[in-house]
Amino acid sequence: MASFGLKVIRLALSGVARISPDAAGRAAFRLFATTPGRRPRTAKEKELFARSEGWMRQAERVPLAFAGGRAVAHRFAARPCQSFSGRVLVVHGWGSRAAYLTALTEALVAAGHEVVALDLPGHGASGGRTLTLPMAVRAIDAAWQRFGGFDYFCGHSFGGASLACAASGLVPSVPAHRPRRLVTIGSPSEMTWLFKDLGRFLKLGPKAQVALENHVERIAGAPLSAFDAANGAGRLKSPMLVLHAQDDKEVPALHARRYAAAGPNVTLEWANGFGHRRIVSAEPVIDRIVQFLAEDAARIAA
Repeated sequence: MASFGLKVIRLALSGVARISPDAAGRAAFRLFATTPGRRPRTAKEKELFARSEGWMRQAERVPLAFAGGRAVAHRFAARPCQSFSGRVLVVHGWGSRAAYLTALTEALVAAGHEVVALDLPGHGASGGRTLTLPMAVRAIDAAWQRFGGFDYFCGHSFGGASLACAASGLVPSVPAHRPRRLVTIGSPSEMTWLFKDLGRFLKLGPKAQVALENHVERIAGAPLSAFDAANGAGRLKSPMLVLHAQDDKEVPALHARRYAAAGPNVTLEWANGFGHRRIVSAEPVIDRIVQFLAEDAARIAA
């Protein structure tokens, strides 16, 4: 059942759409692009963030600036007693933050990697209350320039899709940045679905839906169909590991299948039972990511 607040939003958008579908489309986009509050939403999240505080304090906090926004990166140095395995860029999902991926970043550092965990604009330590896919890709580009590139990308949900788009060069005016290996966890494969789903959620009429999509395309500088991370993944040639739970209620499993069908460089593995959020801290999932990156390090060393 829809909450009272959602019912009010739907009613307001419906009223605006009767007068101006364009205004309703723009308003729907503003709702979408406004990032959620940063306080933990559940007791489990509050506990997780409390446990992560000590680990996050060990990171070097690096501010990043790019056209249209700012972000903060958290750099965890590789342990000096281990052989260096590579530099990994880790990106969280929508409404999350770098601290949410503590179990993953700890494991990667323990495996000999230097890890940069990015707080996207409007999330975690980064300022602002707005985030779009082009902004996320520009933040990734800023991190790439600041740290001299990355050997590996690893992202959850929106962060995984953003990394896939960054690797494929799908955002106009931002160069493609191709790591040696890429991991996505519970990530959407294309943006058209996202805005169609938003329209259904807000119960937009046909004219307001068209206005919403036109507005997105004006901001992005390209048709929505151009932001197809699965199609881009097939052109990458680099090995890509797609981890997804078939019981994911936020990003349907069809997105994982679209990635898997993109090309022989993509490997799909199911992590059933972990849903959309628990998957990022599930031990079998983290172990598989570490193994996938270690395979590349071993190949280089051979």
